[in-house]
Amino acid sequence: MECWRNGVMEESATPTLRFSPSPVLPFSGSPLLRFSSGHSGFTLLEILIAIVIFVTLLTTIYASYTGTFRVIGDTESQAEIYQMARIAIERMLEDLESLYIQDHSRQAGSEGSMENLFQFLGEEREIMGQRADTLRFLSSAHIDFSGNNPGYGATQIGYYVREGEDGEGFVLYRADNPLFKETYPLDEKTGGLVLCEGLVSVSFTYYGEDGQTYNSWDSKSEGTENKIPKAVSITLEFDNALNPELPIVFTTSIALPTEQAYL
Repeated sequence: MECWRNGVMEESATPTLRFSPSPVLPFSGSPLLRFSSGHSGFTLLEILIAIVIFVTLLTTIYASYTGTFRVIGDTESQAEIYQMARIAIERMLEDLESLYIQDHSRQAGSEGSMENLFQFLGEEREIMGQRADTLRFLSSAHIDFSGNNPGYGATQIGYYVREGEDGEGFVLYRADNPLFKETYPLDEKTGGLVLCEGLVSVSFTYYGEDGQTYNSWDSKSEGTENKIPKAVSITLEFDNALNPELPIVFTTSIALPTEQAYL
């Protein structure tokens, strides 16, 4: 740097620093600098935008959370229906496979005699416009819960439908009335074992020797007298919470034995 000394221009070895009276920083426009310089805070618009973003995220998370648990609940409900239907159908098939055929049932008996118990009776019924069929027959598939079974295998089994106590769907019952008990004929009002609930309809279809189908069967009536159907088809319809207009349907068929046991 040049300077005058003793009337002579000399160069100085010490540099002289000069500062601008109003320095300009490259980040002078930063919001952080403005805030630290006495800015009052976020504007109302910034706060509203933040709230909208937060609410949007919260709504998305909540919808995903509730949707996941709804799917889990529906899946568990469907699994429960499938398990209940499987157990009920397996029980009914086992009862029908054990159908008791009596040689004395072909003999005319007086009203109220034991021969009348050996009747295969399937009735078409309705509850609130929906099929709620009943079925009675003699079987050797007695289930004893008391432990007092003296060993007799013959029992009168009946399936009947009642409206659920909560008014949501039908309940399918299985009644088991051993012949060694003095409580026959079978009375549906005495109760029974609940096979499944939440039903929309229960229907039985019977197949004759010629393959013709019947919605009812009575081994004491003309045309089917002293006969049992060649096969029985069982249809259970359950209420579908996901689509009430499309019930969950389970159908199976079984060929009945022509001769199994005698008393």
